[in-house]
Amino acid sequence: MGMSKCRGCFGYPLSIFFIVVNEFCERFSYYGMRALLILYFRRFIGWDDNLSTAIYHTFVALCYLTPILGALIADSWLGKFKTIVSLSIVYTIGQAVTAVSSINDLTDFNHDGIPDNLSVHVALSMIGLALIALGTGGIKPCVSAFGGDQFEEGQEKQRNRFFSIFYLAINAGSLLSTIITPILRVQQCGIHSKQACYPLAFGVPAALMAVSLIVFVIGSGMYKKFKPQGNVMAKVVKCIGFALKNRFRHRSKEFPKREHWLDWAQEKYDERLISQIKMVTKVMFLYIPLPMFWALFDQQGSRWTLQATAMNGKIGAIEIQPDQMQTVNAILIVIMVPIMDAVVYPLIAKCGLNFTSLKKMTVGMFLASMAFVVAAIVQVEIDRTLPVFPKPTEVQVKVLNIGNSNMMASFPGMQVTLPQMSQTNDFMTFAGDKLTSINISSPGSPVNVVTYNFEQGHRHTLLVWAPNNFQVVKDGLNQKPEKGENGIRFINSFDESFNIIMDDKVYVNVTRYNASEYQFFPSGVKHFTINSTQQIPQKCERNFQTPNLEFGSAFTYVIGRTHIGCPELHIFEDISPNTVNMALQIPQYFLLTCGEVVFSVTGLEFSYSQAPSNMKSVLQAGWLLTVAVGNIIVLIVAGAGQFSEQWAEYVLFAALLLVVCVIFAVMARFYTYVNPVEIEAQFDNEDEKKNAEKMNIYCTTPPVSQTQM
Repeated sequence: MGMSKCRGCFGYPLSIFFIVVNEFCERFSYYGMRALLILYFRRFIGWDDNLSTAIYHTFVALCYLTPILGALIADSWLGKFKTIVSLSIVYTIGQAVTAVSSINDLTDFNHDGIPDNLSVHVALSMIGLALIALGTGGIKPCVSAFGGDQFEEGQEKQRNRFFSIFYLAINAGSLLSTIITPILRVQQCGIHSKQACYPLAFGVPAALMAVSLIVFVIGSGMYKKFKPQGNVMAKVVKCIGFALKNRFRHRSKEFPKREHWLDWAQEKYDERLISQIKMVTKVMFLYIPLPMFWALFDQQGSRWTLQATAMNGKIGAIEIQPDQMQTVNAILIVIMVPIMDAVVYPLIAKCGLNFTSLKKMTVGMFLASMAFVVAAIVQVEIDRTLPVFPKPTEVQVKVLNIGNSNMMASFPGMQVTLPQMSQTNDFMTFAGDKLTSINISSPGSPVNVVTYNFEQGHRHTLLVWAPNNFQVVKDGLNQKPEKGENGIRFINSFDESFNIIMDDKVYVNVTRYNASEYQFFPSGVKHFTINSTQQIPQKCERNFQTPNLEFGSAFTYVIGRTHIGCPELHIFEDISPNTVNMALQIPQYFLLTCGEVVFSVTGLEFSYSQAPSNMKSVLQAGWLLTVAVGNIIVLIVAGAGQFSEQWAEYVLFAALLLVVCVIFAVMARFYTYVNPVEIEAQFDNEDEKKNAEKMNIYCTTPPVSQTQM
């Protein structure tokens, strides 16, 4: 073991600061890239939501499966330091390749702003992501364990504090990058055609990864580096296999029982290895229930963000977009970690309670489960305010009169009268097979029958403007607009078609007495212009602005005519804006974050403190494996259980975690803490004694003289 010049600072080895800065840059790089990924798949490569989400989750799961590889390389072959350096290089290359894959001008030979050969971009980005998964996963278990290695015996307190600081660095990095990277993405750039700047947004993380690598290498002279100790994983597996085989061979009654099933490996393996494996298997057994925590935790990126899209993001003077709610988690962590460390834990200790690592983890699971109960309550509140959409066998219809006279419409079992420029208050719901006849008429004119094949499971608008003039439009919106945006469509009551430009979206060729498709806009006031050639007189105003759009609404804008032939705007609401405030999500984020701080920081530190010196990375990898399994659970549950009610799914998850929490508490009761250093020291002493005895025997045997032979 190469001891280094250990310079201290605040009682911490100086080398720690390099490791923390390295982790900060690496996490900034990783989360910055991850925040973009789903948008990059959707908008640049053009995959649909399902494929994008599947690839995204596969990538995340990969990032948590590769740590096993990293741990193997570090503990058995290169040692932690060299592993971190070499895999960081792979990682930097991966980031750079991904950035290159998003350069539009790479294959855009005709300069029209669209890549001519998408498969090049797809191939490059997949290679990039594979390298990133290998890099980030491979160094994950090594960096935290390498940090723990820097402390001397007797610095447990500082070491625990280090794991907290380390966790803080992870979240500070992710917080800053989730704020900064989207800002970079909306910049315009490109050589021949200007568009969203993915190369810049992917390039900044790549540059930071390079910085992280350089910082880590600069500290090289100060680190305590342990030599790798042969292929530990293989030894562990072989030893366990031998113990099980041996136990099975001696299963009959005449063989005396042994204290622990691993003791059956004594014939072939030395005591030290067996006792080290006992420590590891004890901890691994405790890990079995943990993925359930991660399964809940990882839903804040998916389910909770979707929940936010059905809420109103105006909190006081600021407006928050749904996907920005996730930053609440990172902000709270940066606040909560120091509070827990400096205030809460010391208080609990003062009260004379022994708040052990495993107790902390149990409390963390309980808090996360409560967070989902709160999420379910919020969901019930939201469901109350949601509009009723048609079931798969139903049809919904509303009538919109855009003519100049009063109209009457009669449906099976009901009749409605509409003054000019008005609509029915709500959509009327009919069973798909019942909607046989609809009649429309106006005072003093014959009745007209509407014949139209209504598509079940959809909303329709019946446009009427004269007794014998009508048009049925399928709305195409049978849910709230995604991402909390607002849907707007135009209806043209002029005799000619025209284009309408709103913000940067174009409604091409809105034909007479017909409705355009919906286009979607974020909150705020929007401006639009009507481009028409013949019908609108020169003196008329063609630029309009919308009222302030909120979140998750949909409107129909009818372009009517004034008596002098100018366009005027009539606004009709199709879906009312979200009313439940996003601030209501803060309690669930708070509970989940407290749970995470108590659970995750403690888990890292517990995994390190309970592992023998040659298996530190292996246990860190085991810990990260629980995260991967958690991600897989989400994919399975989301795929298998299609709940009609979202709150029911939240309650199910909360209940599952509560059950798991109780099981874990029982398992933790029976766990006895070990001090690997002491146990290893005992073996060292015994080895020394044995060696000394050997030397003694060697010294006391009389020399054999030539003459005796």
